[in-house]
Amino acid sequence: MRKVKYYYNTHTLRYEKLDTPLRVRLLQLIGFIAASIVTGLIIFAIAFRYIDSPKEKYLRQQNDDLTANYNVYMERLKQLELKMNEIEHRDNEVYRSIFGGDPIPDSARIKDIEKKSEVKLVASMGESELVKSIAEQLNNLAYRTAFQVKSFDEIAGLVKNKEKLLASTPSIQPVSNKNLNRVASGFGYRIDPVYKDRRVHQGLDFTAPMGTPIYATADGRVKDAGFNTGGLGNRVVISHGFGYETVYGHMVRIKARVGENVKRGEVIGYVGNSGKSTGPHCHYEVHRKGIPVDPIYYFYNDLNDEQFNRILKLAAASNQSFD
Repeated sequence: MRKVKYYYNTHTLRYEKLDTPLRVRLLQLIGFIAASIVTGLIIFAIAFRYIDSPKEKYLRQQNDDLTANYNVYMERLKQLELKMNEIEHRDNEVYRSIFGGDPIPDSARIKDIEKKSEVKLVASMGESELVKSIAEQLNNLAYRTAFQVKSFDEIAGLVKNKEKLLASTPSIQPVSNKNLNRVASGFGYRIDPVYKDRRVHQGLDFTAPMGTPIYATADGRVKDAGFNTGGLGNRVVISHGFGYETVYGHMVRIKARVGENVKRGEVIGYVGNSGKSTGPHCHYEVHRKGIPVDPIYYFYNDLNDEQFNRILKLAAASNQSFD
């Protein structure tokens, strides 16, 4: 039963019954409903913002765990990257250098995938994207590791061939030179004895009496033995393997034969004056991978430090060559 309300009428000085018009009642009802809706929305917004549902709590915890695990994995990947970089550096700069191998160019190695900002991307990356990101980096490391294993297998082969490498590396003088007085002209630009201009002299000239024995400076196989029309006269070329070749010119007589295996210190011919030569001498060259290099640095089996310094000064003199 609806409660009846009264009000005091000052004009009639009596209490009279209060009748509320329908329009006012409707406005009051609408206002009440609107206020309730607004209040409900405010309460819902506050609850949605600050109070998680059980499912949201589970998802939030799962996301936090995923973020933590992702950071751990990325840190481990970073450490593996650093170790792999160090291994690759040692491979090129230490192991291959010691055993005479060629460094592997960067283009041959698998390039690092582009690094992504880690924590900042976690919130925007789905689980599949996270897995893909980590998988790509793991695959990258796997490829680099496999390549490195192959490289180490190659180095293991170099280690096994180290004794052969040492035997095949030129390391003595081609003629007997105990007094160190037979180096007449060194490697580099010298005055040509015929044309009288400065030309590149690709080897060392050792003066010696006609018929002095010429020795192979390392183990190898005779690649060429005969008369050379390019100016070296009677010439012997020995291929030692590992990128080394040696050339001996101006012989009076050749002892070695093409295809013959020779040992370091074995006589391959005798000093002469054949070809473009101005006197009996042995022209000696060392080639490394097809490029002439200074033979002065390949006498370490013959010389001590004092002798090496002395012969280095003799070879450095800017004089006229014998060929």
